[in-house]
Amino acid sequence: MGRTKRLQGPYQPKYLPSDKTLTLSKHPRLPQKRKGKHPGAPGVSRRGSDRGSMVQRNQTSGAARGRGRLGVSGGSGAAQRLRAASGRDAASASGSMQAETSSVARRQDVIRSVMPFAGVSVIANGKLCLPTTSDVDAGAASGYHLLVVEGYSQTKEMVPNGKHIMSRPFVVGGHRWCISYAPNGDSSHSADCVSLHLVLLDDDVAKPVKVQFGFSFIDQVEWQNPIYIRETQTHSFSSDDSVRGFDDAVRRDALEQSKHLKGDSFTIRCGVMVYRDHDTVDAGATEVPLPDIQQHLNHLFETKVGADVTFNVNGETIAAHRCVLAARSPVFMAQLFGPMKEGAATCDIQIEDMEANVFRALLSFIYTDLFPEMEDDEADVEEGQEADEVVYATWLQWMQDLLVAADRYDIQRLKFCCEEGLSECMDVSSVTSTLAIAEQHHCHDLKEACLNFLRVQSSSSLQEVMSTSDWEHITVTYPSVLNELIAKLAAKA
Repeated sequence: MGRTKRLQGPYQPKYLPSDKTLTLSKHPRLPQKRKGKHPGAPGVSRRGSDRGSMVQRNQTSGAARGRGRLGVSGGSGAAQRLRAASGRDAASASGSMQAETSSVARRQDVIRSVMPFAGVSVIANGKLCLPTTSDVDAGAASGYHLLVVEGYSQTKEMVPNGKHIMSRPFVVGGHRWCISYAPNGDSSHSADCVSLHLVLLDDDVAKPVKVQFGFSFIDQVEWQNPIYIRETQTHSFSSDDSVRGFDDAVRRDALEQSKHLKGDSFTIRCGVMVYRDHDTVDAGATEVPLPDIQQHLNHLFETKVGADVTFNVNGETIAAHRCVLAARSPVFMAQLFGPMKEGAATCDIQIEDMEANVFRALLSFIYTDLFPEMEDDEADVEEGQEADEVVYATWLQWMQDLLVAADRYDIQRLKFCCEEGLSECMDVSSVTSTLAIAEQHHCHDLKEACLNFLRVQSSSSLQEVMSTSDWEHITVTYPSVLNELIAKLAAKA
């Protein structure tokens, strides 16, 4: 059984066990084994046994709990702008749904459903602004709530590790929810992270409530453009098991260096979708099932039924379906159907310079559009080695190799996922190798993350980095990178 924790606040949930990490989605994370050894060590606060990595860029919303003190005031300009945008949503549901659907379609989100607005909470300088209205009811089985954090720096100073602030309540699917925000983590294991949890406020739930939820950054309220903090989850909530979410939603140093923190403020969107109970559906009503194309395509990939091409990868044979690969990758399209076509008779293709586990992960993403898990047996710990260090090193190599594979086959979405995962789990031991890969494969955002990471390091840490063979390789092969770092360090001084 994993570690236990208890949230502090106006409610007292029972102790909740934490299992292993979920299948990675938009934000790839390290395996749960690596706790706290590196600045980027993530660990999902996963209560229950669901394996619910459903989507990668789903609509997201959240929940929080408070009695009498939860809500949002007339407050700041950002809050007013958010309420104005939200008011437009409420006043013209049809128009907002069309706008949001258009935005989601442009970004090729997996789940296309449009979520109704379920209110906004503002945390300003360490406190939740007092409510001016009653609980906002989304009036549907799904909805999103916005959590605006203004005066982030002061809030971080005022709220210590283990403490949190609750948002105002909101209603989705007939149940009251709220969001728990802990700027310094809600346990000693997440002291360098921001913790986010969804809380069910109802005390008299007759049966568990199955919910899919997720948290995302919102940089432009008008576009409702979610940038995933962590992968969406599907869990069952009950009166005795009412808190789900992430101890390590995002590292503080990563947040503070990111584009999401503007003017010492940021906005989080929490999307909630409550699964309806088939026993309570009105007589004669027809309920449309959730999309399941990902499950079917994953089953096709695993069973290999109808496979018409095989790849020989480092001594292993991996079967696949040419049409699926060609539809998802222009490189596979040219290789299998165009001028680059190989093995026309047998469709037996040799893959060079790639590990089999990386190629399997690449194909898994092609079939499902979900970020793959690192295979469990990839990190072998030998006697005398630190398990956490071995797991991290194995994960780092796998993630870097997967980025290279995504670039090689022009799978841009997977490439961006790898970039984001590497930038969030960066430390002194990994920054140079990651920087070299970022420069070689034209990953501008990842390169900037590496340079910004180096810019804020101490002199001793910089000396440690620059004494490695990886850094020597960078200075010889990519001298322009060294010039960029010098410019950033000069600007810092």
